[in-house]
Amino acid sequence: MKKLRIYLDTSVINFLYADDAPEKREATVQFFSRFVATGRYEVVISPLVLDEIGRTRDAAHRSRLLDKTREYALKMVSTEPHAEIMALADAYIEQSAIPDKKYDDALHVALCTVNEVDVLLSWNYAHLANVNKERRILAVNHAKGYFYPLRITTPLEVMDDE
Repeated sequence: MKKLRIYLDTSVINFLYADDAPEKREATVQFFSRFVATGRYEVVISPLVLDEIGRTRDAAHRSRLLDKTREYALKMVSTEPHAEIMALADAYIEQSAIPDKKYDDALHVALCTVNEVDVLLSWNYAHLANVNKERRILAVNHAKGYFYPLRITTPLEVMDDE
């Protein structure tokens, strides 16, 4: 059976250190130790994730986050074809699937769609990890000719005891 290909948005890596949300932090730590470290899934990120981490104001926290991407040897998805990814991100904004102030979120989804990633993981319930957003995003994808079944959810949804 093919491994699930899972894309981590920046929120998932950030929650490894979310002292203000201990339940999500613990779930994220378990996800990394039980599923990422063991190779259960093919886990990927993008240069956009590294760019967002690079904008972290706290230098020590930024360094910890970057260290995690190296520690777990997170692979990069392709950013090509760049124009296609940008056009799809623009379509999410134009069709109100993602708010215009959340362009990076639109780029994360477009990267996953064009690269045929199985699951985009996020702790961002407001703009990504909820069924209504997923439905809107999939409607845009279908209208633009993308039919690969992208799921958008939290780490909790891909953890099991098998």
